[in-house]
Amino acid sequence: MSSLINNTPDVFPTGIKEIYQRVNQVNPVKYASTRNYINGAVTHLSPYISRGVISTKFVLKEVLAKGYTPAQIEKFIQELAWRDYWQQVWIAKGEEVNTDLKHTQTPVSNTQMPKSIVKANTGIIAVDDAIRKLEDFGYMHNHLRMYVASLVCNIGQSHWLLPAKWMYYNLLDADWASNALSWQWVAGANANKKYYANQENINKYCFTEQNNTFLDVPYSAFESLKIPEELEENIDVDLTTTLPKPLQIKLNKELPTCIYNFYNLDPNWRKEEIVNRVLLLEPSHFKKYPVSKKSIDFMLKLAKDNISNIQVYVGEFSDLVAEHQLKKIYFKEHPTVIHYQGEQDARDWMFTVNGYYPSFFSFWKKCKKELSF
Repeated sequence: MSSLINNTPDVFPTGIKEIYQRVNQVNPVKYASTRNYINGAVTHLSPYISRGVISTKFVLKEVLAKGYTPAQIEKFIQELAWRDYWQQVWIAKGEEVNTDLKHTQTPVSNTQMPKSIVKANTGIIAVDDAIRKLEDFGYMHNHLRMYVASLVCNIGQSHWLLPAKWMYYNLLDADWASNALSWQWVAGANANKKYYANQENINKYCFTEQNNTFLDVPYSAFESLKIPEELEENIDVDLTTTLPKPLQIKLNKELPTCIYNFYNLDPNWRKEEIVNRVLLLEPSHFKKYPVSKKSIDFMLKLAKDNISNIQVYVGEFSDLVAEHQLKKIYFKEHPTVIHYQGEQDARDWMFTVNGYYPSFFSFWKKCKKELSF
């Protein structure tokens, strides 16, 4: 199949006009009915939302402006709201999202990950194809992400943390909240049951015709299924971020400074103000949450293409402030910037609902009240 049939775009454009055009092309009704299929009408907006170029609120506003009612596109709005929900969980729970949040994952036989996943040779055609495309394009369809996580955690009995970091490392839409908490959801650490998919399910949504694989079993067999030979060998993976070489930047210390980062590349943020604009790349952040060179290059190009006069500073926040004697600093709220000092601007949330909710649907019930059905 071609990459387009597999629903993997050959390229994610970085210019804001092309990004807005992609928003304009969203079909929320078709999305709801086809999103689970690999050729479904998904939006391919996740890299731009994750990098803070556009917000979930902006996408919702643009879609509703086309005349759709919330009732017509409730599923689409829900899926946008999942992203905000995961972010709210991260804000509320902090470092706890890096541990089994609700339940201890069990059984766990290793804290590595199956070699066949890393090498894309599990023998499950749709999964192996998706892993290769992840490496090539930095993208994987959400249904395939669930399949991979289920294979790794529930069939291969690997703890979710390292595999989640591996996927985050490779994704252009790397969002630690969505990624880590979704892996936990699949593994039963952030849900009351595990997620499984058998070969019949994969064939249906990925248009394959495989049988006689280790997944070609009824769902009742999964709880007692032994680790198949294809997933027995486990390995560690080297996840190291290569940041750009630090360069000298010139800032006017009399002007305010807007600090951008991996999660905030909003081209409209304080756009009309005369300020220094700095993309801060902290080695400590990328040591904790490493991403690939492809992801770094994508981030840098988004910044360069859309934010005038932005300069890149490779170093820690405290070093930037001390080195350039910054007096007035603006930054956007995010769980990764709690050590920043200055004036924090709110993010563009879809709803006013905040705080921790134990389930998405308890969160959604509150959000839904702010929509006119």
